[in-house]
Amino acid sequence: MLEKFAPSYLELLERGELRQRAERARRFLRSCTLCPRQCKVNRLGGETGTCRTGAEPIVSSHGPHFGEESPLVGRGGSGTIFLTNCNLRCIFCQNCDISQLGFGNEITVEALAAMMLSLQHQGCHNINWVTPTHQMPQLLSALEIAARQGLALPIVYNCGGYESVEALHLLEGVVDIYMPDAKYGENEAGKRLSGVSDYWDRCQEALREMHRQVGDLLIDEQGIARRGLLVRHLVLPDDFSGTEKVMAFLASLSPDTYVNVMAQYRPCHRAQEVAEISRPLSQQEYHRAVQWALRAGLHRLDERPLRRLMI
Repeated sequence: MLEKFAPSYLELLERGELRQRAERARRFLRSCTLCPRQCKVNRLGGETGTCRTGAEPIVSSHGPHFGEESPLVGRGGSGTIFLTNCNLRCIFCQNCDISQLGFGNEITVEALAAMMLSLQHQGCHNINWVTPTHQMPQLLSALEIAARQGLALPIVYNCGGYESVEALHLLEGVVDIYMPDAKYGENEAGKRLSGVSDYWDRCQEALREMHRQVGDLLIDEQGIARRGLLVRHLVLPDDFSGTEKVMAFLASLSPDTYVNVMAQYRPCHRAQEVAEISRPLSQQEYHRAVQWALRAGLHRLDERPLRRLMI
């Protein structure tokens, strides 16, 4: 059973391909096209683009996390590494001190590898890269080091959903669990709230590629996720998130798509600048969002927000 659920990257490690993937990813940094922003700055030469990150990893914190989705948490927690900065500029970000204000420290890839091994030693069920898009080459380099030293946990790619399919190709056979946001069901909302004009177009492409690579979420007999796609959708007030359209698309990928319809929106960071999202989400708005998911044919919805809805 353990061999059946061995992390995908161990096979790449044995073939020597994991290092090659890391080297190929690093080439993206010479004229950075890691994400759809296509900043094309030379991050290896000290330049930085929208993500304000150079050639070395920047990490805010790491440790076992028990607030993630239940298939990731189990008894030992999800081994989260919170990476500093982001390729999006969400004005309502609840982690704005990390993503927007740059809270964190530049470290070496060797130190990043040591974090992964420490999380495994602490009994975590997975290694959860939080906001990894702009630091993917650094993460692959660290993973290769950690895997050589005994890392054998699934990798969770916990991202904002604004991804380059070309970059995602390098992660095939590396990432076991993709956990992207599907923030908005239209481009205009992404332009107003996250500073990109093509969010929904790029998100759909990325979700299709992620699902192609790993399929629907596979959960073992202990209730722990081992492989597959898990999508998060934060419901915004006044349906600014375009929930009905998002759910219809996810159902078209597969009716077995595991979706966390998230109820915890609150105005943070600069949310007061947009009147429609300057207030908390109502219970009625959340209930409507869940009904849209069910009507689309989705049936694997995260249980925790649904329990709160019933109270």
